[in-house]
Amino acid sequence: MAVYMYVSLQQEDRIDQYEIDPATGGLERRAGFALAGMPAPLAVDPQKRFLFAGRRRAGAFGLSSFGIEPGAGALTLLSSVDVAGDPVHVSTDRTGNYLLSAYYYQARVGVHGFGADGVLNESPLEWRETGIGAHYVQTDPSNRYAFVPHIAAGSHTGLNAIFQFRFDQESGRLTANSPDRAIPNAPEGPRHICFNPNRDVVYSSNEQGGSVTAYRFDGDTGALAPFQTVPTLPEDYDGRNSCSQIQITPSGRFLYAPNRGHNSIAGFAVDESDGRLTAAGRVAAEPVPRAFSLDPSGNYLYAAGLESGRLAAYRVSQDSGALEPLAVYDVGQGPMWVLTAEL
Repeated sequence: MAVYMYVSLQQEDRIDQYEIDPATGGLERRAGFALAGMPAPLAVDPQKRFLFAGRRRAGAFGLSSFGIEPGAGALTLLSSVDVAGDPVHVSTDRTGNYLLSAYYYQARVGVHGFGADGVLNESPLEWRETGIGAHYVQTDPSNRYAFVPHIAAGSHTGLNAIFQFRFDQESGRLTANSPDRAIPNAPEGPRHICFNPNRDVVYSSNEQGGSVTAYRFDGDTGALAPFQTVPTLPEDYDGRNSCSQIQITPSGRFLYAPNRGHNSIAGFAVDESDGRLTAAGRVAAEPVPRAFSLDPSGNYLYAAGLESGRLAAYRVSQDSGALEPLAVYDVGQGPMWVLTAEL
């Protein structure tokens, strides 16, 4: 099995492929694949057949699909469709039959079908209004529910909520759940979420709050309820900051959320009994760490600096979750997404 990383370079209209050395965490660039339109968010289907990208250039907003060469990981463009919005996040449902997308400025969430050949349908199955600040969309592990976090503020006023939907995996349709949203206890601004692989707990990185919130997840109703919020910043930091993405290790023992402004990655230990978080330190990151990814083993973490055009590699301590800096790589202008996949 080979492990690859894909990095979207928005300012260079390209997606680069790297191979990860599982013994050292080192990276070797394998290829670059052109994609006009400022590629940004990336997603791979569960079967690792296709890679999907959102294109964010004004006048060329759209979604594209690529075939992934088995084993080698090379990409072949399969289809591109236009959309009436700027996709800030894409993901597939758990069956790998539908592509979901979120649109911050257009206050929308979309669902596109695609065939066994990976070709996207021209028209979305869903093009549903939610609210300004929609920043992420993902179905839960059962594939019965979908969640769309909305930040609290930005260039527009966000809704500070995680919208809750029922998802029909047979049709790809979304239906508002009841209640239709989970509200944080403060204007923290949920941006991205991740699911604890061992407990019915969901975590959000909070863009405005500089924090992570843990939510209890009711698998029967699909509802979220916040029960803990922990800061990602040191107590004495008073500069500007916003949180970006969030990921949890495959073991469910450690969780990470980068700080943009403080330019660090905050780590947390996860209580195996109830999913609560305890701070596990911070490590300096390239400015500005918007995009990052754990590798599939959970042994390495890679964070890209949007301003520096460099990507930092870290080793994850399996005892404490601490991050050990390994190397820094020049990757190119505007790294907007870092995605790893084992093929």
